[in-house]
Order: sequence, then structure tokens, then C-alpha cells
Amino acid sequence: MYPIMKKVLFRMDPEVAHEWTVRSLQTLQRMSYLAKTIQQKWEVKHPSLSSQVVGVSFPNPVGLAAGFDKHANVYPALAHLGFGFVEVGTLTPRPQSGNDRPRLFRLPEDQAIINRMGFNNHGVEDAVRSFQTLSRPTIPIGINLGKNKNTPNEQASQDYIIGLQTLYLYGDYFVINISSPNTQGLRDLQEANALKKLLTDILQTRDHCIQSHQVKKPIFLKIAPDLTEEQLTEIIEIVLHTNIDGMIATNTTLSREGLQNQVSSHETGGLSGRPLTSRSTEWISQIYRITQGKLPIIGVGGIFTAEDAYAKIRAGASLVQIYTGMIYQGPAVVKQINQGLVQLLERDGFPSVEDAVGVDVSI
Repeated sequence: MYPIMKKVLFRMDPEVAHEWTVRSLQTLQRMSYLAKTIQQKWEVKHPSLSSQVVGVSFPNPVGLAAGFDKHANVYPALAHLGFGFVEVGTLTPRPQSGNDRPRLFRLPEDQAIINRMGFNNHGVEDAVRSFQTLSRPTIPIGINLGKNKNTPNEQASQDYIIGLQTLYLYGDYFVINISSPNTQGLRDLQEANALKKLLTDILQTRDHCIQSHQVKKPIFLKIAPDLTEEQLTEIIEIVLHTNIDGMIATNTTLSREGLQNQVSSHETGGLSGRPLTSRSTEWISQIYRITQGKLPIIGVGGIFTAEDAYAKIRAGASLVQIYTGMIYQGPAVVKQINQGLVQLLERDGFPSVEDAVGVDVSI
């Protein structure tokens, strides 16, 4: 069915197609019987897929990356598609419209997407209303936090603090997004001194939240694939020193190396999809090796098949996320990946996905 729907969607402007999909999911949320039927069809339940990561239980390791549910208003419907977890956002303290359209481009020859959305979202207060109104799925919900475009980098920690404080009760984990290429100057926060201050401020706020609410929520740092090895090593040292709970590798890339598409490849913004597969897996392996497997990693970038996901798990990812792969292959790809992972784990004699994490890395 999706090949037919894909032909229709791919005739639309990419952002219009996304908005149509979101409206369809909102309709699904109002049809509980249909939603449950879809979940029964696409959900893969198998003991080898479940795991505990940073104290959170995941029914399977395949999640949806941030950027799809930008406003945190369709995560209940997405939870019915077989995901092990869903990450919403990126959310900023104040609503913002993002960058000018057009800002989303397909590169079908490369199975890739270029976006320069710019953290368009309705703001954290609107997200709170969604969390208070919509039904809570049984799978974990991550919340991806960013800063507003007009907030100077010197005051960036305040934006992340506002997001964490406002949404603390609603996320099962939180992500500090300083690696999107689509907010000017944001990636400068990956520089050592800025990063130390940012993470220290955020973790101090998390400590206050723990005291107030008597529950600790894990915090991940999402990094760019365009770092040098020296920059990556420096960031990992800061992450370990500040006791951030985990890392997400990686965000979209500014590289255009090897692209076949000659129409959209010149567009500015972050590239996602198949061209990112190897680079993100390499960064996962590097993080796992440097941290000696002690830091949980969520792997994202160019996952289209069970083999793609399994490679990232064997490189050190405890969990994986997809997005562009779902655009090109449809929502059934979640079931296909989970079914394939069960077979791959059985083939290699791993009773659990946890046993396969990092087996290809020498530490």
C-alpha cells in the first residue's frame, strides 16, 4: 500500500506532505479501535528486543528520531506504529516559525533528505498542554530541547533550563540538541568551554528537578557528524566529566560528498539518510571505544534495514532511531527492522539485543 501512497506524497512539496501525514496521524489518534488494530499488525514483541537503558525500559530498540513530531502532538499515534520509543521536538522555550520556505528537499537518487527547518515549533507551553491532554503511550517518550534562534549563545543555557524545568515530568529522557546546522551559531556550543558551562548548568537544574519531583530523568547529548576526531574526543571527555547520561550519534551533516542528485544537493541545510550511514556508525564505534562501553549511545543516521540497525548496535549503540528511512520505505519499515533484528540476534547466538551492543569494537 505504501508504494502507492508514496507516489502521491512524493508529488507534493515535502513539507506539505509532512503536514498531511501529521493531520492523518491526528485523525488516527481519535480512532482508538483503528489505532489498536494497526499496533497489533506492526508491533513486534520478542524477549530478545527488550532492554534497560539509563534506567528506562524499552520494548524494542527502534525509535523515531526528533524532527517528525515537532510540536509533541502526534506521539500517541506514532506509538502505535511499532516503535520502541518516540522522541518529540526539537522544542524551544518560545514558539518560532523556523526558516523561510522552501526548507525541505528530497534527494531520491541518494535516499536522502536535506532540511533547514530551523527548530519550527509551538514552544514548550504548548507542548505541556499536549502532554496533559493526549493519552500517554506505554513506550518511552524522549524530549529534544533546543534554544530559540534569537537567544545569544552566552544565554543558551537558560533556554535549555527552561525546557527541562517546564517539561521535566513529561519526558522519559531528554536530549540537548546543540548539533543542528540550521540555527546559526548553534554548533558553536560544542566548543569545549561553552559545552562545559552548558552541561554544568543543565545538570544543576536537573539536580533541582530531582529534589522537587523525586525522580531522575536521563539526559543525552546529541552531536554532529562533522566533528573532527579531536573535537569528538574532547566532547566525550566533557560528557564523562559532567556525568551526562548518554550520547546520540549523530545529527544531520553539512557534507555533500558523493551525492548523485544534481537538483537539490546544492541546497543549504542538514543532510540525512543513506549518505550518513557509515559516518554515524563510525562515530558510534569511536564513542563506544573511548568510553570503554560505559556510556549509553543512541545511534541514528541512514538506517533503512535491520542490517543497518544491527551494524550500529554491534558498533556500540544500545538503541537506534530512524526517520528518513521511514519517509522512503513507509511506516512498515519499523516492523521489518525489528523482525530482522530478531533473526540476526538468533543467527549470532545473542539471547538479547543488550548482548550484541559493541561486540565489533575492541576496547
